[in-house]
Amino acid sequence: MDIYKFIKSGEEPFPDQSYGEGFRCSAYLKDGTFLPCVMIMKSEKYIDLACRRFDDERKGRSIFQNKKNGYREIVKSFVTGGNRVNDYDIASVEKSRFAIPLSLLKKIEGETVMSWTGFVFEMSDGKLFPFGTSFLVEFFDLPEGYSFEDVVNVHNHSYVNDSGEIDSIKRGMSDLNEDYNHSSVYREKPYFVCYVD
Repeated sequence: MDIYKFIKSGEEPFPDQSYGEGFRCSAYLKDGTFLPCVMIMKSEKYIDLACRRFDDERKGRSIFQNKKNGYREIVKSFVTGGNRVNDYDIASVEKSRFAIPLSLLKKIEGETVMSWTGFVFEMSDGKLFPFGTSFLVEFFDLPEGYSFEDVVNVHNHSYVNDSGEIDSIKRGMSDLNEDYNHSSVYREKPYFVCYVD
């Protein structure tokens, strides 16, 4: 399906206060490349934000410690940062299996410890999987053979310990529990942004 039909198909918009709402999908590029995680967004809010930041730098209201190169740094962040894909390079889009539904995302409570949110998804077959993120929530990796529709319970501020049981993460602490195994955690996935007008 093309980008505009996908947006109009009733796909759930993903809210973002800074950049405006987006639509999460997977995309096939015209050369056959598959991108499992793509956010389609209107360009207007992003352009407005860039213009505001450029003006702030010109007027001496820098967000950077070193104001001498602040304007150059802000231009750099908007021009060279992020993963982007051009709308004209996309042949078709479809729903992404890695886009966590908003109804499920709303059940995940905020930060567990500084810069980390840990939680466990309990699946319909009783299996437990630890998830975590330092910041992004748009897309998450998934265990093979499962989808987010299989989740029946969210255990916030938790992880799966070495015994395979749910254990609580001590909230507010700067360090995670000693037996917290980062390598077993399903993390946020990087994604591409496609700006459209």
